[in-house]
Amino acid sequence: MTQTRDDNVTWLTQEAHDRLQSELDHLTGSGRVEIAEKIEAAREEGDLKENGGYHAAKEEQGKMEARILQLTELLRTAKVGEAPRTEGVVGPGMTITVKFAGDDEEITFLLASREESGAPIDVYSPKSPLGAAINGKRVGEEVSYPLPNGKTLGVEIIDAVPYTGV
Repeated sequence: MTQTRDDNVTWLTQEAHDRLQSELDHLTGSGRVEIAEKIEAAREEGDLKENGGYHAAKEEQGKMEARILQLTELLRTAKVGEAPRTEGVVGPGMTITVKFAGDDEEITFLLASREESGAPIDVYSPKSPLGAAINGKRVGEEVSYPLPNGKTLGVEIIDAVPYTGV
């Protein structure tokens, strides 16, 4: 059986979706009003070229607008619920146990969107180097993936089971 996945979809729990929607609602409502008031107050202090409060408020506004765009796109493309999962096959929404080459210790983590950071275990993104290397692989397979320093690291997939929330 072939498991198909849409790599452009972010699967979110209802809780994560609601939390992100609430953040977006705040930023686009009272958040924008608050930053506009900060900018106006700083503007009234005089010369804008040397006004640190004004520049800080404008920078904060830019970061807020970037987060609004990020949340808008994430929520537009997100699916609420559980990603299609097949036990023994690595994919989003799965609890994965791996062992790195040359190390006897196993690590277990949830393969999911970083927005699921409220999970009680470590969360690795399917788009991270490790996540991308193991996504779609089966228990028992060994793969290598690139590290930031240019070297590669081998990893063996020990277990892949649906995440149960504990």
